[in-house]
Amino acid sequence: MTTSDNNRVLLITGASTGIGRATAVQAVSEGWRVVLAARSAEKLAALEAELGAERALAVPCDVAEWAQQEAMVRRTIERFGRIDAVFANAGFSKGSSFIDGEHQPEEWRDMVLTNLFGAAATARLTLPELVKTKGHFLVTGSVLGRVTSVRNLYAATKWGVTGMAQAIRNEVASMGVRVTLVEPGIVDTPFWEGLQKPAAPELLSEDVARAVMYAINQPPHVDVSEIIIRPTGQAH
Repeated sequence: MTTSDNNRVLLITGASTGIGRATAVQAVSEGWRVVLAARSAEKLAALEAELGAERALAVPCDVAEWAQQEAMVRRTIERFGRIDAVFANAGFSKGSSFIDGEHQPEEWRDMVLTNLFGAAATARLTLPELVKTKGHFLVTGSVLGRVTSVRNLYAATKWGVTGMAQAIRNEVASMGVRVTLVEPGIVDTPFWEGLQKPAAPELLSEDVARAVMYAINQPPHVDVSEIIIRPTGQAH
């Protein structure tokens, strides 16, 4: 790996647990510097310490808040001077049905703001930097953004992310920016806390992280547009 490679910077939202955390660990092992963004300051601080402050920067951030994302990008540039790749990974599900159970509209609002507005804001605020570096924008969608097998609004937010990724690609492809939509199936992560996890095979966070790094590590002329990654045995 060259000195230039060792200066590359990857910004990850939703970095404190699960897929985001695993991707940060994998990226640092490959020589990247990483910016770790999530709402949990305590978990981020622990991860920064684990990865080393010279390679990692923890930035507490709620992606549903535009001003906090602006500060995230500003701190990244102040610390590292550039952004080479962005992984818009923050998201969650409350699993709310459209008809059954107690309806809590604030949960829907929070989920849409995080999963859709948050990813869009990350794109809008980081793409100008990625244009400068001919960089790479990645976003976490879901198999549920292609085949809706559950009856809740979460799947609709991931269909929105699928469309968002293509819309972003339409705008920046001619500028040399690569765009990858990462669509995992069932993954064993803290995402499922408070939810009924399907009785099905599972991926590990590290499995998805390897897929993310596969896309990032392709030569500059190769744009991996979509990665669908399911555990063996998951049909939909």
